[in-house]
Parts: sequence; C-alpha cells; structure tokens
Amino acid sequence: MRSLLAAKLGCLLGLLLLPLLCGLLPARLRGVGAHGRWRSFVSCVAGGIFLAAGLLDMVPDSLSDMREELRSQRITVDFPVPEFVLTVGFWLVLIIEHVVLDCNERRSGEATPLLSCGEATPQPADSGEGVVEMGAHHFPADFQAHSSFRSFVLFLSLSVHSLFEGLAVGLQDTESQVLQICIAILVHKSVIAVSLSFLLLQSQVPTCWFVALIGTFALMSPLGITVGIVMMQNPGPSSTMAQCLLEGIAAGTFVYITFLEILPHELNSSKCRLPKVLAMLLGFSVMAALRFLG
Repeated sequence: MRSLLAAKLGCLLGLLLLPLLCGLLPARLRGVGAHGRWRSFVSCVAGGIFLAAGLLDMVPDSLSDMREELRSQRITVDFPVPEFVLTVGFWLVLIIEHVVLDCNERRSGEATPLLSCGEATPQPADSGEGVVEMGAHHFPADFQAHSSFRSFVLFLSLSVHSLFEGLAVGLQDTESQVLQICIAILVHKSVIAVSLSFLLLQSQVPTCWFVALIGTFALMSPLGITVGIVMMQNPGPSSTMAQCLLEGIAAGTFVYITFLEILPHELNSSKCRLPKVLAMLLGFSVMAALRFLG
C-alpha cells in the first residue's frame, strides 16, 4: 500500500513539474518548422498511448469494477449501467466543451477549434485576417476583442480534462496501472501545455495572468490525483460506489480525448500521414506491451 501511495505521489510531482516547465518555456518550439513537426510526432505518439491506455486498461477495468460493485450491492437492473456511466463521462466533457464554445462564438464570432494541431484552412487574401505560422501550425492573427476570452475557454476545457485524468491515476489500485496511465497523461499534457502556452502568448494575455493560467492548468492533474488518493484511503460502501462512478466517468473522458481531440487533429492534416500513423502505432505498441507484461 505504501509503494502504491509513493507511486501516486511521484506521478503527482511529475504531472505538476513537467507540464509547468513545458508551459512556461514555449519559446523553444516557436518559429522552427522542425520543432513543429516533432511536436506533431510526439502528439501522435501520445494519441497511440491514450488509445491503448483507454481501450486496454481504463475501459475494461471500469466496466468490471462497476459490475462487481453492483453484484456486491445486490443491484440487478435490465440496463447496461457500467456502459452508461462511461458514456456519461464522454457526454459530460463534450457538453461542457461545446457550451463554452457556443458562448465564445456568440460573443466573438470565432469558431476556431479548441486545439488546432493540424493545418489551418488558408485565409483569402482579402479576408482582412492574417495567419501567424509557428512551425507546422497556423493560428488566426486577428487577436483583437474577445480573443483573451477564447483563450480562457481553451484553458477551462483543458483544465476539466486534466482534472479527470488525474482522478483516473488517483483511483488506480495497482502500481502498473498508475504508471501506465501517468505516462500517457504526462506525454499528452506536456504537448498540450506547449500549445496552450503559444495561444495564450498570441492572445497577448498579461504576464501575471499567463503564469497563473499555466500554473493552474499544471495543478489540475495533481488535484485530481489527490482527490482519488483521499477516496482510496477512506473506503466504504458509498465511497466504493462513488469510486466506480468516477472511474467510469474518467474512462469516458479518455475515450473523448482520444477519438475527438488527438486523433482527428493529427490525422486530418495531409502532411506526413504514414509517419503519423506509425507514431500512433508506436505509442499503442509500447502501452500494449506494458499492459501485457504488467
């Protein structure tokens, strides 16, 4: 039990420091095409890692834990409750994200996706809106009214993701599962921290707010891990059911992140299709091997 707690605390520290460092030092990846390609490659590896961590680990474990808890509570219903809880996690993040996106579009008229990791659509010459290119990534250069609000929307949505990701780590009951999921989150969140940092800088967010937002984003996963540890340290009939519910919600969040964020944003680009697929396969194979050996 102590080794499991130590593993979670180590993951907590890593998920705080590395994303914080990546978020505060974005200049290393700015304006260099090769770095942009490497960032895309690392994001594809993270996509494969999430695919394996979600489908081979989190989803099966959450479904089996929920079924076992329902049997122990002698609850019998003719309804797929474990699968429903998983979809609740998927819909929760999807609804939150699109509600704030809709609010953003109504206020500013900007319909840019939360994370434009692929190639942006070229702007017409007379559109009055330029494009800033950073490596292989393009961002609208019209950062006037409400662009800071759009950046805050991005920060809020990604923070919700990070909270549930950390919760998934804190709710695990074996060291191998903790390390597998932590690796997936660490790679993904570090790449996301760099992208978030670029957007905040382009939106001309004041320095104090920039540091506060990046710091808060880095703290969300450790906060989720802390909540999960507290729940694991105080077991009981109600907390066990709550743990199963939250674990299912976290698994649904992983499914959302993998299939509606990482994979589409990378695969929609026409550049380096085969290397990107191979990078995803690499990440998937590494996590599948760890799962098989663990």
